Amino acid sequence: PRGKEMALFVFKFFFSLQIWQSALSTLNPNPTDSCPLYLNYATVAALPSRVSRHNSPSAAQFITRLVRNCLPGGVNRCIVMVCERSEVFASACALARAFPLFTHRSSASRRTEKKTVTVEFFLVGQNNGPIEVATLKCLASATEGVRLAARIVDTPCNEMNTDAFLEEIKKVGKDLGITPTIIRDEELKERGFGGIYGVGKAALHPPALAVLSHTPDGATQTIAWVGKGIVYDTGGLSIKGKTTMPGMKRDCGGAAAILGAFKATVKQGFKDNLHAVFCLAENAVGPRATRPDDIHVLYSGKTVEINNTDAEGRLILADGVAYACKDLGADIILDMATLTGAQGIATGKYHAAVLTNNEEWEKACVKAGRNCGDLVHPLVYCPELHFSEFTSAVADMKNSVADRDNTPSSCAGLFIASHIGFDWPGVWVHIDIAAPVHAGERATGYGVALLLSLFGGASEDPLLNMVSPLGCNGDSPTEDMERDSKRRRLV
Repeated sequence: PRGKEMALFVFKFFFSLQIWQSALSTLNPNPTDSCPLYLNYATVAALPSRVSRHNSPSAAQFITRLVRNCLPGGVNRCIVMVCERSEVFASACALARAFPLFTHRSSASRRTEKKTVTVEFFLVGQNNGPIEVATLKCLASATEGVRLAARIVDTPCNEMNTDAFLEEIKKVGKDLGITPTIIRDEELKERGFGGIYGVGKAALHPPALAVLSHTPDGATQTIAWVGKGIVYDTGGLSIKGKTTMPGMKRDCGGAAAILGAFKATVKQGFKDNLHAVFCLAENAVGPRATRPDDIHVLYSGKTVEINNTDAEGRLILADGVAYACKDLGADIILDMATLTGAQGIATGKYHAAVLTNNEEWEKACVKAGRNCGDLVHPLVYCPELHFSEFTSAVADMKNSVADRDNTPSSCAGLFIASHIGFDWPGVWVHIDIAAPVHAGERATGYGVALLLSLFGGASEDPLLNMVSPLGCNGDSPTEDMERDSKRRRLV
């Protein structure tokens, strides 16, 4: 009997090996390919062996797409990811995007069994030893942040209003032992936040500025992340049409990404002062709504004539960056926003747009995007040519451009920068994520991985240090894209 059992085992092994070899022989990805195994109980899928210089070596977008399309059904599912160590972070975040948390399907509420997805990494190439426990914890924090951001963006405004968003901020603060600073409603007006108050004053749920602050001992610099949190954008009195308004629940994508990234960053040990500033409002229509021709005084002290109430994101972010500069004393200010529809035209659906006063940070954003899968591409930074688009006869500036054909995404970012000053000596970075914040009808959690990678050099976590383009050491995956894997990589 023992001999028969051994013979059966050998037969099954070679039969399985034959199926596996047969599956591999069918894969010729252009850019991807997949093959079902044994009655569709499993699928093997191949990723591109080479990518262009403006893509991520991890081919992150393809990973998400393949998993969504190819993962077999069932309650307990397993994914084995074959990649190099330098691609683990981007691959994990890409996998997380394939499993969104938000759903209101009635079938989901009736389901008694929870679905479990187990992810296993098989490392190839250089430095292919086992993954450390600390790395797994970092991946867990990052993927939780991605899914948190996506859940907030997917949730409609009848649930994710400004009150609910503040509750999400308080939950993260409680997890991290941080009490948020919150300025709301009439207090915003009294303290001079004319941008946030003016945009949100017509809504049932009042606007707010909320701040989570991480201030460790030994910090050498202060960083502020400022997020646009428009929980719904009707366009205000410059109202959007019936085809352009659906989907505007996603206008809080910048603030959602910063919340998810802040939670993960602090959990993994951030060595510098880090402030997450959330500018929250609903751009609603009502008797108290801002009118075109109204003039608001923003927190910077500058006056703004409103010529388009649908250009509201820049107004609330102007207050946010001015607060980060004046009250928080930030050395580095990054704002993240679903700011302009023109971003998708300028840099496409997959690449966010970056505008910054610092060339090294522009390069760092592009490298960080390739490292983590949240792709980024630069916009023109030239305030001396473009800021004249906001000229007003009666105020310091208007809030929308005179010529919509003159790089409107760049101009929108420059409006924000003008409220800290173009001569400000610190680093200012603006990330417009209007298009990559979603793929089809689902949020992507875009921005969480980008912030973790971009600022990973200030983290105590070795994996975040490795994927960071600033202060990274050793095995960086961004050395002129020369380390593109030429072997076939499999999910």
